[in-house]
Amino acid sequence: MPKKQKRAATLAEMVAALPPSATEGPCRSYVDPPVAARGFTGAEGTYWRLTRGPLDPRRAKRLATDADLMSMGIYYDDEVGRWLPRFLAEAERPAAWLEARAGLGAAYPPAHEAYEFTADDGRVLLFIETYC
Repeated sequence: MPKKQKRAATLAEMVAALPPSATEGPCRSYVDPPVAARGFTGAEGTYWRLTRGPLDPRRAKRLATDADLMSMGIYYDDEVGRWLPRFLAEAERPAAWLEARAGLGAAYPPAHEAYEFTADDGRVLLFIETYC
């Protein structure tokens, strides 16, 4: 009597049998940075809406001193799963503005663009986006 041949496993069965990779984490969807998304919700829960930008350097200079908040650069917060701006302390703002002013519209990295965001409560944020 002939021996019964084993059935070959399909690719899907072989992939399903693989152990989970140690580097795989929970799957997260891509979240646009604040300017591309035209707004963002801060870590404290305030929604900031993009009002205008890229700003003229004169308006950006005025907002560097008059805006309620100023940020320069962003970071991805894994806990909340979104991009958040790096807010500057009042003492950091003059030096950050000098750095940003030098890079506004620059053709070489780091280049900066200034944007104005507003919150529902009327606060204004000068958001300096940095490109490397």
